[in-house]
Amino acid sequence: MNLDEIRIERQKWMTWKNIKPLREALETLKDVDTKYELGDTVKLTSVENVDAELIETVAKKMKPWRKGPFDLFGLFIDTEWQSFLKYNLLEPHFNLEGKKVADVGCNNGYYMFRMLKHKPASIVGFDPSALYKTQFDFINHFVKSEIKYELLGVEHFPFYEEKFDTVFCLGVLYHRSDPVQMLKDLAKGIEKGGELFLDTFMIDGDDDMCLSPEKTYSKIPNIYFVPTIKVLKNWCTRAGFIDIEVLDIIPTTQEEQRSTPWIEGQSLENFLDADDPSKTVEGYPAPKRVYIKAIRK
Repeated sequence: MNLDEIRIERQKWMTWKNIKPLREALETLKDVDTKYELGDTVKLTSVENVDAELIETVAKKMKPWRKGPFDLFGLFIDTEWQSFLKYNLLEPHFNLEGKKVADVGCNNGYYMFRMLKHKPASIVGFDPSALYKTQFDFINHFVKSEIKYELLGVEHFPFYEEKFDTVFCLGVLYHRSDPVQMLKDLAKGIEKGGELFLDTFMIDGDDDMCLSPEKTYSKIPNIYFVPTIKVLKNWCTRAGFIDIEVLDIIPTTQEEQRSTPWIEGQSLENFLDADDPSKTVEGYPAPKRVYIKAIRK
């Protein structure tokens, strides 16, 4: 697989009619001497005067904002997901100092920005979304990090030019119609003895079973399999992982995911049964996530 050819082709995505105005808006931003705080909110500050009105205009052009939150010189981007809940859950379980790190399905880079304080050797994000790449470039215009963002998907991961010590793949597995193949693709891009952090939807049960929604799950059309933890471990074992550790199991609540003015659309409150929030609108068990750490054999 020639990744350079794919990169050239995908760079053309930046000229799409819905993306080109956003890229042009980025060109209007001035360089600012910026400081950043990498807490629950990725917060940017500056002693210089900034064009707050322009920054707000550009940020609003880039809706919807899914992962965050961000504070850009006093402009609070209240994203759909309170992503710090997931990040803070995982943070005690990893040590990234000096490591080559990848985030597969990195969205706008919120998790990668937060990883900077752990001083990894490198961070590479993978996500085939022109919008999310543009949001990342917007934030990174001020952060000025050396994070590399690739418009590539998990199917390209085995062919990447380097392998990684630590890989994060958060909220991706259930979007793939062949989850075992996806896990194999991830394994091929991880150094032997390297680690994978993964979260995915799950259902309760001790059997070798998984839910395969007829059309949608929680109003999401591209959800293919929702496994029990036993099934998830089986998938990981088949893909070449060992020492599979369950870090936590967390039901998704409106504290973590909800509609805000920065997405202007439906969110979790619209996806659950109004009379029984333990079920989705389709009648399936409400979203619950399992977080695992696994080692590449």
